[in-house]
Amino acid sequence: FHSSLLLGCAIEGRAPYRGLLTHGFTVDGQGRKMSKSVGNVVAPQTVSDKMGAEIIRLWCASTDYSGDLGIDDKILARVVDAYRRIRNTLRFLLANTSDFNPDTDRVADAELLEVDRYALARASALQAEILAHYERYEFHPVVAKLQVYCSEDLGAFYLDVLKDRLYTTAPKSLARRSAQTALWQITHAMLRWMAPFLSFTAEEAWPIFAAGPQGAAVSPSIFTETYWAFDGQPGAEALLAKWQRVREIRDVVNKEIEAVRTQGLVGASLQAEVSLGVTPEDLALLQTLGDDLKFVLITSAASLREAAELSVTVTPSTHAKCERCWHYRDDVGANPQHAGLCGRCDSNLHGDGESRKVA
Repeated sequence: FHSSLLLGCAIEGRAPYRGLLTHGFTVDGQGRKMSKSVGNVVAPQTVSDKMGAEIIRLWCASTDYSGDLGIDDKILARVVDAYRRIRNTLRFLLANTSDFNPDTDRVADAELLEVDRYALARASALQAEILAHYERYEFHPVVAKLQVYCSEDLGAFYLDVLKDRLYTTAPKSLARRSAQTALWQITHAMLRWMAPFLSFTAEEAWPIFAAGPQGAAVSPSIFTETYWAFDGQPGAEALLAKWQRVREIRDVVNKEIEAVRTQGLVGASLQAEVSLGVTPEDLALLQTLGDDLKFVLITSAASLREAAELSVTVTPSTHAKCERCWHYRDDVGANPQHAGLCGRCDSNLHGDGESRKVA
């Protein structure tokens, strides 16, 4: 580029390009230059043959090119872990939207359950950050934020909370269609976020996800698409702040459940019942979740009481376990025709189905 710059300035009086990105040298994990005599050369073709071209792409995108680019087996192992996390998240999204028809099943934003509206608001906010990074050719923050989004926002919270609703409510219930509507939009957005640096993975997933009624993709390639347009969520900032606090409280509850689990008193979190002592502000916030609080905490029961500071009491449930949803409830076996089911599963399978308002 230096030769073309000198010639362009000499002949045309300007640089022969509109923009230019430069990067540092590729070095090993200890910052040393590649040398055959040292034996620290990492051949791209070898990495591609062993791990796949996507790993090379992801390594390039996840490395800050403004300095030297380090690479060795340990660094590549971390890249592989990051790729698996993103790919496994994508597999979950594809699996749980496979029977979703947006023409008939999509729920209007105003009718979505609150946690689904929060998930869309969070995805919309993240997309704004990602697009700003792309405009500045900052690729490594995009990869970092996508990893955190997959592991924390989705894996550790939203998808974890959503599993009960996806797996136990009636297939065409509002509760399940609300969840799928949010997942469908998140998948649209996420495929576009990752396409610039996980091109093969995004292109492989696109025809599976975007297949129309005849089985063919609505458009031939993810690369003919523009970024997903989220509908603005009314009161998005307040919604994000509210659920951020809910997640903070949930983290404290999870730590207390884990402490009780290490004592051998409970197994899965659904075996636990929790009582939360919370400040008046948190009490008012959590009361808006109503009976759905236990689904957010992934416990079989949850109660609230006012206290000077946050405290959590965890006790093992004394009720029977529903063989379908695995919740411990006092109405398991209430219907002798379905002795292993709790009341809500019996209703979801053979009745009008349960009503969810928040989660």
